[in-house]
Amino acid sequence: MCGIFGAFNVENASLHTYWGLYTLQHRGQESAGICSTDGENFYLVKKQGLVLEALRKEDLERLKGSAAIGHVRYSTAGDIGGTNAQPILAKTSKGEFAIAHNGNLTNYKILRKELSDGGAVFKYTSDTEVFVHLIDVSEGWVPEGLSLHPNDREFLPHLFDALRKVEGAYSILLLLKDRIIAARDPLGFRPLEIGRHGESWFFSSESVAFDIVGAEFKRELKPGEVLVVDRDGIRSYFPFGDRERKAFCIFEFIYFARPDSYIFGDWVYEVRKRLGRELARELKGKLDVDVVIPVPDSGIVPTIGFSEESGIPMELGLIRNHYVGRSFIEPTQELRDLKVLMKLSPVKPVLNGKRVAIIDDSLVRGTTSRRIVKMLRRAGAKEVHVLIASPPVKFPCFYGIDIPTREELIANRYDIEGIREQIGADGLHYLSVEGMLRAVKGGAKTYCTACFTGDYPTEVDLT
Repeated sequence: MCGIFGAFNVENASLHTYWGLYTLQHRGQESAGICSTDGENFYLVKKQGLVLEALRKEDLERLKGSAAIGHVRYSTAGDIGGTNAQPILAKTSKGEFAIAHNGNLTNYKILRKELSDGGAVFKYTSDTEVFVHLIDVSEGWVPEGLSLHPNDREFLPHLFDALRKVEGAYSILLLLKDRIIAARDPLGFRPLEIGRHGESWFFSSESVAFDIVGAEFKRELKPGEVLVVDRDGIRSYFPFGDRERKAFCIFEFIYFARPDSYIFGDWVYEVRKRLGRELARELKGKLDVDVVIPVPDSGIVPTIGFSEESGIPMELGLIRNHYVGRSFIEPTQELRDLKVLMKLSPVKPVLNGKRVAIIDDSLVRGTTSRRIVKMLRRAGAKEVHVLIASPPVKFPCFYGIDIPTREELIANRYDIEGIREQIGADGLHYLSVEGMLRAVKGGAKTYCTACFTGDYPTEVDLT
C-alpha cells in the first residue's frame, strides 16, 4: 500500500505535492519522494523516512517547475527501506519520464524474467520498474476504434501496450515534461482521485489531500481509465473497454484510508460507521458489557456506529500516542510489536471494574489484540470482549496489502474459539462477510474480498 499525489499547472508544484504527501503519510512510512519538471528538465528527490524528515526545505527549492508527482511507500513488492523509494525517473527509447505506483502486479516476477532475458537491466527490486521496461521495449498498441488526440499519439500507444501486459492492481501517475498521465487498472483495486483549482489539476490516492492544497474534488479515475492532462486540456481514454466486474479493495474502507476521505463513491467515515452498526445488529442480545471502547484510531468510527445502534455507552479507554506510526503497516513483526507497546495507553477510570467490549477494525496476526487485552486487564477491566468490525482474515493479499503468507494469519491457524484463547479475551466476535457487504455500496461484484473469502478476482499463484 502506497500513496501517490500529482500536481499540474501549479506554481510551486513540488510544495503542493509535499503537502499532499504529508496528508497521505498514513499510506506509507518507509520512504518519500517527489519528481518535478519545468518543461525542460526533471528534478528528483527521494529518501528513506517520513515526509517531514525525508524532504527538507532545500530539497523543495531544488524541485523546480509547475508539474510534479510524489510517492510515499509501504513495501509489498521489493526490498524495504529507501532503495526502492519512488518516483522512478527513467530515460528510455520513448523519452524520459517519472512514474509513481500504488498497487501490486501479480505477474511481476514473470515479466521481470522475460524483460531481463531480453536484455533489460533492473536497478530496483520493486514491481514499478516493470512499467518502465515494458514501455521502453514496446512497439506500441492502440485498440481498434480508439482515436488519439494528436498530442498523445507518440507516447500513449506504448503505455497502452505496457498496461495490457501487466496483471493485478495499479494506480499510477506518469510525469512527462509537458503532461501528467494517470491510469488505473480495469478492476479498480486502488483508488485514484482527481481534483481541480482553477486551471490547476491534482491527483491523489485519497480525496483528503485536496483539502490541504485548496483543490476541489471532481471525481474518481474510473477503472481501466487512462487520463492525460497538458496545456491543451484533459483527455480520457478507455483502452480496455468497460468491464462489468470491479474489485475495489474493501480493506481501504476498513483500515487504510483516512475517515475524512471520499473513495469508491462513498465517505470512509460513513462506511466505517455502518460497519459498526452491522456488528451491533449481529450481536443483539449476545453481549452483556458495561462500556464499549475503540482501538484508536481506525476503530473509533466503527465504535461510534456500534454504540449508537446497541445503546452501549462509548468511552475512550485507550489513548494513542500520535507520534508513533501505524503498527500494521510496519514491514517486520519486531517493529510491529514495539509499536503496539509504544502507541497505546489505558485510561484506568474507564476500565477499572468494568466489563469492556473493545472494537478494532481488523485482526490479522493477533499481535496487537493480544497485547491490548493484557493491557486492559492490568488496568482493572473485569472482562474483555474483543469485537472486530470485519470478517476473519484467512487468505493472503496479492494486490498491495502486506498479508503475504497464510501462515501469518491467525484465523488460518485457529477457529474463533482458538483465536479467543490465543489473545486471552473473554469473548471474540467478528462481523460477517454479509454484514460487511451490507455496509458498502455495490455488493460482492464491486469489491475484492479475497482476504476474507479466498475469492480472488484474478488468477493468482497460491503455491
